[in-house]
Amino acid sequence: MSESVYSAIGATAAPSRENFGHNNNLSFIIAEGGVMVVNGGDNALLAAALHDAIRELTSKPVRYVINENGQGHAFLGNSYWSDLGVPIIAQREAIEEIQAHGQNSLAQMRERMGPLVDDARVVVPGIAVDDRYLLELPGLRVELIRFGAAHSPGDLSVWLPEQRILIAGDIAFHERLLGIFPDSDVDAWIESFDVMADLKPAIVIPGHGGPTDIDTIRYFTQGYLEFLRDEIERILDEDGDLSDAYDIDQSAYSELDTFDELARKNAGRLFRQMEEKLW
Repeated sequence: MSESVYSAIGATAAPSRENFGHNNNLSFIIAEGGVMVVNGGDNALLAAALHDAIRELTSKPVRYVINENGQGHAFLGNSYWSDLGVPIIAQREAIEEIQAHGQNSLAQMRERMGPLVDDARVVVPGIAVDDRYLLELPGLRVELIRFGAAHSPGDLSVWLPEQRILIAGDIAFHERLLGIFPDSDVDAWIESFDVMADLKPAIVIPGHGGPTDIDTIRYFTQGYLEFLRDEIERILDEDGDLSDAYDIDQSAYSELDTFDELARKNAGRLFRQMEEKLW
């Protein structure tokens, strides 16, 4: 992908003890002045394993860790980096999410991982950013960008303008079906995607799955969201109900991992959100 940008590609499945919670992408950028890590990881042991991989490539220190959102696999490994004195950065809304629900994420991770993580704790990022933040190290210029509301509170992407590489995070999916959660904003996500695409990245590293191009991401992310929204609009116009939403034919996306787990849930959640807006 690049001589300076690397990504440990996680499993396109739910986090588990078998995959060690590594079900999202953990990326890092090596520059003249040090290393920047994207995502704290699901737990401190996973963060340490990533650090070992970094050390195999460079002796330069990690200067910053960036959390792409407020989900557990983005921040529960922060404690490892914090203990090393590495500053941790996140979008302001993600920090609020971690403060509000971080202990719940921690409890779920402990239940999944067992005694391996008995000493796990939540570390809240110490640097809050809003919509754009310029981060510079010698030999590296990086822009942290929140394109707008999308998958979850505080979605943050990492843009390397000189290389035209975008570490997009969970605004972008292509190998697994995206999840629509109670705090996802589908209308805004569709619009935020256009803002992201305007950068015209050469390479996109999504939140899950391998590096790809913007057209592939557009089809499996924005295209899927528009398809599902249009289908539910039709159902609502015809006075249909939740059962009709569950019956939407989503087979065009059935090749994607997590389709069986998420397709009907996505339809149900989006139907409820759109129906509520009509009240």
